[in-house]
Amino acid sequence: MAWSFVFTISMIMAWVLRDFAKPLLMKIPWIVRSLNKGALPSDEWFGAQAVYRISMGNLILFGSLALVMVGVRRTSDRRDRYLHHGSWLIKAGLWIVCMVFPFFLPNGAVNAYAWVARFGSPLFLLVQMIIVVDMTQAWNDDWVEKGDEDDRWLYGLLAVTLGALAGCGALVGLCFHWFAPSDIDCSFNLTIISLSLVLVVVLCLTSFHPAVEHASLFPASAVGLYICYLGYSALMSEPRDYACNLLGKRLSTASGFALAAGMAVTLVSVVYSAFRAGSNTHSLSGAWDADAEASAPPEARAPLLDAGERAPEPSEMARREPGADADEPVPYCYAQFYTVFALASMYLAMLMTGWGATGQELDRLDVGWVSVWVKIATQWVAAAIYCWTLVAPTLFPDRVFA
Repeated sequence: MAWSFVFTISMIMAWVLRDFAKPLLMKIPWIVRSLNKGALPSDEWFGAQAVYRISMGNLILFGSLALVMVGVRRTSDRRDRYLHHGSWLIKAGLWIVCMVFPFFLPNGAVNAYAWVARFGSPLFLLVQMIIVVDMTQAWNDDWVEKGDEDDRWLYGLLAVTLGALAGCGALVGLCFHWFAPSDIDCSFNLTIISLSLVLVVVLCLTSFHPAVEHASLFPASAVGLYICYLGYSALMSEPRDYACNLLGKRLSTASGFALAAGMAVTLVSVVYSAFRAGSNTHSLSGAWDADAEASAPPEARAPLLDAGERAPEPSEMARREPGADADEPVPYCYAQFYTVFALASMYLAMLMTGWGATGQELDRLDVGWVSVWVKIATQWVAAAIYCWTLVAPTLFPDRVFA
């Protein structure tokens, strides 16, 4: 939980500096010397530079911790006790150093990092998608197992399935209402909305196919809801002056409070995704340590490996007293945990700067055609990942899929 707080503080800093960085950066000599004195860059350029530097600092911190934690298998490892679960004063100092250090780097190094972040950010989105697919399948398996003893669990599963499908219909309806007005040619938006609906239908039909074993409608409907949300979010990211974005025009005239609330929701969603992905690292790697997994207590096993049990949260493990259970397998891969936060740090930079697009407005967050296409691509990759989990056991019957 502490790392999610640190990450939240970093995001707030990036958000504030994104809008007010110019006076600060103009006082840093090595940044000013590289600028054209005759024509200073825009305020947006200074804001993007500040965001990239905050993002780079987070990447350095979490990336370094990920490298240091490689190979930690058991709680008897000193790195588990003194670095992962302890030494918070030292780690706070390291975080401050990492936040300050990028501001001493020249603009060229920061611009190079921006390109690295463009390629690293999709990996965080991939992590998000894997977590969504795994979570829905684990949820389904858990309730089906409980339904063998009590039918109310099955009725509950049916209710949430119908709720997810209703949510898909509601999102599609909102998209048609706000982003496909009848008096304007909005063929692009109509295509995006229609394809979102087609993907949901394909996922549901694939789940019912006789060749697909152990499939269920709930995971398909839940992933379909996520896909419809991505479609809605993609259309929301269209430029505010785009004629087909009626909702965007309304938001452009909204109060500053509404704008701040929208940014806050975006920040919270990214923090939650990073934290949940980090606490479910088994979902990303399967049995990353077969021996440790086999000897771990049931409550430490991950949902993808044992749907009836819940993997403990990092915050729960942090409450363990140092020295207690001094030689047990660690409950999750620490290196992957920090890697997820490192990837989220790069995603933060792209989110705040419109994926590095020029001319990003300071009063807009995650708005622009680059953001639109990223979310559309995420839709299709999410659908492909879920379909793969359904058909892979049939295509490769000799392999074991956790």
